[in-house]
Formats: sequence, C-alpha cells, structure tokens
Amino acid sequence: MLKLNSCLIANGAFELHANLYVEAGNSVAVIGPSGAGKSTLLEAIAGFREISQGQLFWKEGELTKQVPGKRPIAMLFQDGNLFPHLTAAQNVALGLRPNGRLSKPEQEQVTAALSRVGLAAMGERKPAELSGGQQSRVALARVLVQHRDLLLLDEPFAALGPALKAEMLDLVAELIAETGTTLLMVSHDPQDARRITNKAILVADGSAHPPAETQQLLDNPPQALREYLG
Repeated sequence: MLKLNSCLIANGAFELHANLYVEAGNSVAVIGPSGAGKSTLLEAIAGFREISQGQLFWKEGELTKQVPGKRPIAMLFQDGNLFPHLTAAQNVALGLRPNGRLSKPEQEQVTAALSRVGLAAMGERKPAELSGGQQSRVALARVLVQHRDLLLLDEPFAALGPALKAEMLDLVAELIAETGTTLLMVSHDPQDARRITNKAILVADGSAHPPAETQQLLDNPPQALREYLG
C-alpha cells in the first residue's frame, strides 16, 4: 500500500495537502484542473520534490527521506527523456545501469524488454530514426527493465495522436497486469482515465483527495472537477 500520511508538498508559494492511501496493484488516475498540483504530487512520491511535512510509505517502509534512485518507483515524464546520441537499446540499458555497461543476462533483459514493447528489430536505431510512438515504447521498455513496484506516468503520451495514445495506454495496462505493478497516471483526458484505471485521485483546491472509483467520480464530478471538464 502507498500511503501519504498528512503530507504537505510545497512548490514555491503553492502548497498541496495529501492524506490518502492507494492499495497495491491498483491503477489510479490523478485528475483535476490545470495547475492544481497533479505533477507536483507525482514528483513528491518519486522523490524529485521534498515533502515539507508528513510521511510517505510504501508497504512497510518509509520513503519520505529516500533519494529517488532508492525508491521502488519508476516515472515516465512528458518528453520521455531519451538520449539522442544513444541507440534504443542503450537508452533502455540506462534503466539497469547508469553507465550502460551490462552483463550478458542484463543485455538479454534489454532485448526482451524491447521485444515486449514491439521493437525487437529496432534496438540499434537512435531516437531520431524512430517515430513518436516508437520513442514512447523505448521509454516504456526502460521502465520495464527496472522491475519497480510503482509506475508513475506524467502524461508521457500527450503528444501522440488519439489512436496511438490509446494503443500506448493499452500496452501499459497489459504490462502492469502482467507484473502486478501499481500505477498512478496524471491525465487531462477523462477517457484515458476511464480506459485503464479503476480509481482516481482528484487534485483540486490545494488538496489531493483519497481515491474514488474512476467511473463514479467522472460520472458525478464535484464542482471543481465539473468546472474543469465543462
């Protein structure tokens, strides 16, 4: 279980309060108005933003003061963060070792991950030689080799067209189902949330609210979410 115990997260003058928990294995959308703090919440969970007050737990362990690399968390950002001078396989390898020097079994893990995301024959291509969707698959493969308990998505597929974005979301759903990974996904599109999540955290008015059923929250949104969705 992921637990945020009376947390205060500051981003300049902005403050976000969170007192909630997410059961392991759930797929959770993080939704709310623009600027409400959705990305700030994920950054704090991942360790890229300090929690000013309160505690963060995963299962029985406290993560509050752990550096990002020590947390059981992988995060995909909006731009994918691929290195243009490295091949797809080398970018994926960074998920295992920052220096990219892999053992034979680790090289096999990279090959298997690329194959799993549909890029078995493209490991030697650099990002500029790949389409936007293929680049997203490379970034997803890099997450896959890390074998983390928690996957955080900060709209990494936002730049893709509707059909390709749906394809990537379905692939994410397949991968987390296979591995039992817990998913938190920032989304501005309610259809994305409906597509692959069973719970949703509303971030609005300075608070990240406890998870509710995705369908129920979107079918009967509170005022702050209703105004955003229109």
